Amino acid sequence: MRILVAMSGGVDSSVVAGLLKSQGHDVIGVTMKLWEGPNGEMPETGCCTASDSEDARKVAATLDIPYYVLDYTESFSEKVVDNFIDMYAQGLTPNPCVECNRSVKFDHFLKQAKNLNCDKVATGHYAKVIKKEDNYELHKADYLDKDQSYVLHMLSSSTLEHVMFPLGTISKPEVRQIAADLGLKTAFKKDSQDICFVGKKNYRNFVDKRIDISTSGDIVNSDGSTMGQHDGVHEFTVGQRKGIPGGQGAPKYVTKIDVQNKKVFVGEKQDLLISDFYLEDVTFVNGIQNTKLAIQTRYNSEDLPCEIEQISESRLKVTLLQPTYGVAPGQFGVLYTGTKLIWRERTTSKLVEKVTI
Repeated sequence: MRILVAMSGGVDSSVVAGLLKSQGHDVIGVTMKLWEGPNGEMPETGCCTASDSEDARKVAATLDIPYYVLDYTESFSEKVVDNFIDMYAQGLTPNPCVECNRSVKFDHFLKQAKNLNCDKVATGHYAKVIKKEDNYELHKADYLDKDQSYVLHMLSSSTLEHVMFPLGTISKPEVRQIAADLGLKTAFKKDSQDICFVGKKNYRNFVDKRIDISTSGDIVNSDGSTMGQHDGVHEFTVGQRKGIPGGQGAPKYVTKIDVQNKKVFVGEKQDLLISDFYLEDVTFVNGIQNTKLAIQTRYNSEDLPCEIEQISESRLKVTLLQPTYGVAPGQFGVLYTGTKLIWRERTTSKLVEKVTI
């Protein structure tokens, strides 16, 4: 089989390329250039850096496979970076990695695979594709501590038919051992945790430089009193504690952002506890039964048992069986039954019911 492997320069995609090559497949390595500096250079920090590309090239050379770097900076800037800025300006919590997978990476990888006469696209994500009759389902990885199905939730059955996740049944320590056995320089390379176009910089400064309107206003306490002023609603997300004036007493958290009136509302942690919220722009992925459902509202969060009610064709009400913290407007809500993903989309800013302790 001829397979295009998306190579980030990390250990996971390196092992995918090595495993597929050792299995006798015809492998082609591809790295996406997604972000660049003022002179067109790749970034030096974050993921997708110049050094990452060089590591991917060296791995490809070790494995003796063709390797290409493809420039998708324009598409990435338009669909991911602009979205990131717009969401903060609206008082929402973005997830640029999900947006990148949804709007850039897989579309372009699949098109490039077709151009190179490849049968499949393989990536280093920890997830599984399972075929059931004529349908392709996305499932969690066997080792849940590394599961990445949440950030892949946008992939349709027709897309999954052409995608492979070879690491879905392998643990991270095993992946590193395989890389070492293959003599790959990325075997013990540290995983990147930074946003590629922000790197180690303050994301607030990044957004602030790209917003051309003033959103400064009041910070309002739960009793309605004004606690101070802020420099812009884009500097806050629901659930945030850092940067909130508190003084004596319990720590304060952002509980609501009113973009229209430029107000940031704060309260105590218990004010963030909720049991009901909406999902909007919902897309139906796999078959659904309203039994034994669970939802993740952010990457690597725990599964929260829940019930759902369909409000309209693209809108759901989610009721958690136990109230929780950490549900912020703008995040994606991904529903599972067991290990299988079934629905996904963003949580709205309107809470159906706020539960207090």
